[in-house]
Amino acid sequence: MTHDTGNGTSPNRGKVSHMATNDSVRPRAASEVKSWDIEADVVVTGYGGAGAGAAIEAARAGADTLVLERAGGVGGASGLSGGYVYTGGGTALQKACGIQDTPENFYNHLIASTGPTSGPSPATHVERCQVYCEEGVSYFDWLVSFGIPYKERFFDGPTWQSPADYGLTWSGGENAYPWNELATPAPRAHVAYLEPGTSVSPEAGPGQVVLKHLSSGAEALGVRTELDIRVERLVTESDGRVVGVVARRYGEEVTVRARRGVVLTAGGFLTNPEMMAQFAPPAYGTFLVGTEGDDGRGIKIAQALGADVQLMDRAEVSVMIDAPLLWPSIVVNQQGQRFVNEDTYGGRVGQHILYRQDGKAFAVFDEEIFENYPEEGRLFPQQPTWVCETIEELEKEAGFPPGALQATIDYYNKHAANGEDPQFHKKAQYLRPLKSPFAAFPVTKELGSFGCFTIGGLRTKATGEVLHVDGEPIPGLYAGGRTASGIPAWGYLSGSSLGDAIFFGRKAGASAANFKG
Repeated sequence: MTHDTGNGTSPNRGKVSHMATNDSVRPRAASEVKSWDIEADVVVTGYGGAGAGAAIEAARAGADTLVLERAGGVGGASGLSGGYVYTGGGTALQKACGIQDTPENFYNHLIASTGPTSGPSPATHVERCQVYCEEGVSYFDWLVSFGIPYKERFFDGPTWQSPADYGLTWSGGENAYPWNELATPAPRAHVAYLEPGTSVSPEAGPGQVVLKHLSSGAEALGVRTELDIRVERLVTESDGRVVGVVARRYGEEVTVRARRGVVLTAGGFLTNPEMMAQFAPPAYGTFLVGTEGDDGRGIKIAQALGADVQLMDRAEVSVMIDAPLLWPSIVVNQQGQRFVNEDTYGGRVGQHILYRQDGKAFAVFDEEIFENYPEEGRLFPQQPTWVCETIEELEKEAGFPPGALQATIDYYNKHAANGEDPQFHKKAQYLRPLKSPFAAFPVTKELGSFGCFTIGGLRTKATGEVLHVDGEPIPGLYAGGRTASGIPAWGYLSGSSLGDAIFFGRKAGASAANFKG
């Protein structure tokens, strides 16, 4: 666990130096604020999925709620997402598609697939998983209550993004080893329906549907919004309580009072090179997925109060290989050895390569696999870098140790002929011996083979309260989304970031609205 507390210390939190620069993240003392430009009960910073969830629940709790968004419109990274919300336990959509699931089964999968790879999971991670799974069914009902449309059809094929007319699919390798032995497989990616041809931009996916309906719901509840405004630091009383923010719009400073609490939902830190190099060096230099608002400021202004952080080195690592090509192929490291079952979630394959194989691997397949790789629907079109008649030739051209890849393929082919994979337990439907001609291409950071975003952040309780490094909540301060460390930890499941952001944004908004000081 990483502890970077900025300039905050427990005995003096809330007391600040007067030597801070104009771009400082250090808090400002409330006594230095001569007048407030804007006031609200609850102030939410950032209008993505977490901000929308926070605003809705704060307003429902009776709080005058204001959302500050640095961009010119709502959405953030959530609005650009694939619209997957990872939830389960027996939702109405799962039942409509004939899928059986329970909260206990949901939890068994979630805690196993998202926990750190060594040592016990942080208590806050366990707490979050418990609450998330207990309320998975009601959470989906909550989403539907805002009019978010879901098609009652289950897509059961290899894909990273299900076709538009399907509402449920696999997205976390639930039916792949080892998760299929730890919990009964159940698809849990609930995919919002985006009518073909209605996307607001080429980059935007079904996530825009989710944000459109949630922001409309927030507006109907009386939530106020200020756009083109960047939050720069927090404002605290002498006892450490957070009572507002200092922001900037068009070069002018704006002070915003929060009578009950501030909810930080300002995204992660993928566009902050210094933070990426400091906390998540494996992901530094990859193709980064998000918006310019993911600059880490929401995390840093809380750290300046002594806020704790966790799992800052972790990242979602999508590997840029379409599932219909990846799953029947083999992926090997620089020594020509397999290291993961290829039919698992692509984010798991990517994390293995980037974090465990020095960011370098190779996809190896044959002519038949490539010919069966459908051109329609390709997200990451790939062409072979090497095509060879023999494995020996491929070893020479790609730079493998002599005989290494040959040994791997001999072993793989021997068992694949019987529909078996003793090493990594790939499903029989994606197993068959590889035969000449053989082909391969490299998978590396330098070639842009990975799409990453950060999944570590402020350590919070499931209620959204931001924790100081001493373990106590910082009064008046809450966080959600990728500003906080959430359900995604070591392992990532597609839809767990958007799902976590909205869900725990709701918790943070409700907590802020009910804070009495």
